[in-house]
Amino acid sequence: MRSIRAAAVGAVTMSLALAATACGGGSSTGGGSNDSPKTLTYWASNQGASIEIDKKVLQPELDKFQKQTGVKVKLEVVPWSDLLNRILTATTSGQGPDVLNIGNTWSASLQATGALLPWDAKNFDKIGGKDRFVDSALGSTGAEGKDPAAVPLYSMAYALYYNKKIFADAGIAKPPVTWDELIADGKKISAKGKSVLGAEGGNVSENIHHTFVFAKQHGADFFTADGKPNFTDDKVVAAVKQYVDLMAKDKAIPTSDAEYAQNQSVSDFAKGKLAMLLWQSASSNLKSQGMSDSDYGIAPVPVQSGTPGTGAQVNSMVAGINLAVFKNTKNLDGATKFVKFMTSDDEQKILNTAYSSIPPVKAAQEDPAFNTPANSVLKNTLATSAAALPQVAAESQFETTVGTAVKNLFAAAAAGHAVTTDSVKAELEKAQQQMPAA
Repeated sequence: MRSIRAAAVGAVTMSLALAATACGGGSSTGGGSNDSPKTLTYWASNQGASIEIDKKVLQPELDKFQKQTGVKVKLEVVPWSDLLNRILTATTSGQGPDVLNIGNTWSASLQATGALLPWDAKNFDKIGGKDRFVDSALGSTGAEGKDPAAVPLYSMAYALYYNKKIFADAGIAKPPVTWDELIADGKKISAKGKSVLGAEGGNVSENIHHTFVFAKQHGADFFTADGKPNFTDDKVVAAVKQYVDLMAKDKAIPTSDAEYAQNQSVSDFAKGKLAMLLWQSASSNLKSQGMSDSDYGIAPVPVQSGTPGTGAQVNSMVAGINLAVFKNTKNLDGATKFVKFMTSDDEQKILNTAYSSIPPVKAAQEDPAFNTPANSVLKNTLATSAAALPQVAAESQFETTVGTAVKNLFAAAAAGHAVTTDSVKAELEKAQQQMPAA
């Protein structure tokens, strides 16, 4: 999913606790109806460089849908900083939209509220069948063994974006493949007066995405096989420390990035202040900020050794956006038709082109438009070296608590305090204590 600025731990935990008691998003019957067949309310996530850009992308498509079906779609683009809490409030009050975008990592948590329409075989048949979607995208639609809580809409993966001129000026011929190479390249870049690697240290979800990948590279998991938090495992601690050490010890991440939480690192990269950036499908964002495609290259995120591949060579989480329907919608047929429309081959090409993302629909993904060098890196990552974040009911709390722990560690590093194995473990232990009982 796109980077978010999640809410405070207490607010999210409380909201989820309340939401878990809701029935069908506040519906007393737990099911939808067709009482309002002519309108739909749609909450879209902020995918572009601004909300206004999203409206320009989406409104023509919604007008097209209205022309085809007679159903008017009322659009609201919701900032990522508000989206999760808006959804959680809607699950308890029942006063939500008919259709909404959700970060794919939230699927299992929101599924646990009982507020979302399950996408069983019958519902998937209404939109052309489950086998239209790629497996990696379906893997982030809800808990294993349950019908998906949402349908894949946009697929993304992390990549390493690097400034070609900065690399050339530093005498670097190719992007780093391992973290050791990145650190070594960083010293050459720093010697030329440029910052090395951008980060959003104040953004809890960005922190989770990267530390999850580091954990996978260390052969570690944040949860045990039976779904219990395992944040203080030695390998998890080592993984988190390695990520924070990119600022604390290796001096690759600028200390100012400890406070970044609103995509400032992307702007720094677009302005030529940074040599490298780890980001999800950033091309459209960079273009909107005036950076030409020819100014930068795209490569897989580094690994511990060797090259990205299977097993411990994971170099991205499976990022993306899913499309969900509230069970208590007053236009169930219209909502289903809208999901079918948004995941149709033609719309998938239009929307994913606009957002530089990858269609999770197989036929659309095979279109030549998605065979650019940039997309080939993202597609290959999703196919061979990306892993889904834990699809557990407590995933949202995990993002918030562990993401905040990493935020605190970055703040300590920026302030000049030592980041030790003990201090990392203490922060992760605090995070684990804030998780709900399994």
